[in-house]
Amino acid sequence: MGKLILPGALLLVGCGKMGGALLRGWLKQGVDPQQVFVVDLAPKELDDVAAAGVHILSSPDQLPKDLKPAIVLLAVKPQFMDEALGHYKKMAGPDTTFLSIAAGKTVAYFKRMLGDNALIVRSMPNTPAAVSRGMTVICRDARVPAGILDLCGQLLSAVGEVAWVDDEDLLNQVTAVSGGGPAYVFLLIEALAEAGRVNGLPAELAMRLARSTVCGSGELAFQSPESATALRQAVMSPKGTTLEAVNVLMAEDGIQPLMNRAIAAATRRSRELAN
Repeated sequence: MGKLILPGALLLVGCGKMGGALLRGWLKQGVDPQQVFVVDLAPKELDDVAAAGVHILSSPDQLPKDLKPAIVLLAVKPQFMDEALGHYKKMAGPDTTFLSIAAGKTVAYFKRMLGDNALIVRSMPNTPAAVSRGMTVICRDARVPAGILDLCGQLLSAVGEVAWVDDEDLLNQVTAVSGGGPAYVFLLIEALAEAGRVNGLPAELAMRLARSTVCGSGELAFQSPESATALRQAVMSPKGTTLEAVNVLMAEDGIQPLMNRAIAAATRRSRELAN
């Protein structure tokens, strides 16, 4: 990716782990730090970006009165969104796009809060953005100009891969699969380590083996042109130990029906939050 050129100021509302990862990704892509304004009620661990020239503010009242940002990226938690948006409604208009990374908050919600003329782009990233391995899905809304959508894609691809959907409702399934997906992987590490401990390994060694194996396998899956199925089959020798374990995991009551139920539950909850 080349240098990321912004058509105007970029306002980041909320700078926790995800907001901070995005911010540092933009700076690495060459965004002019003087164009970036950050509002976070309790800013912390931002000395490096402040030193680079980013404007770090603890209140929206500290923003320049005439600021008309090209992008307002909303990185506050969904439960705090109502309160936050009231401060930025005056910025809504044809020259400012609101880019949300909040789960469960629909375009209709933002239109209700900011006005029918507000330009809204919804997306769903995940926490591996912190190590530039994020996966973000953006809704390609026909009401938003293509150039703006392209800019949003560039901003979010600064911390990983980007994919697009045309149906906003699919962001509920995206939230369930990739938004929450890191938690499922971390749970796999915990479960694999615990199974090793139960079967006689020292707990510390079991966790080390589980963590390294999952991380290494993820990197292999990332770099390899082979499908996940092919990679799995390459580990399984006929009549071997791995096959015995995989037969248990792939049984009728194994991991697939369990994962199906888990994703369905998360998707259902995402829709509930949206309503």
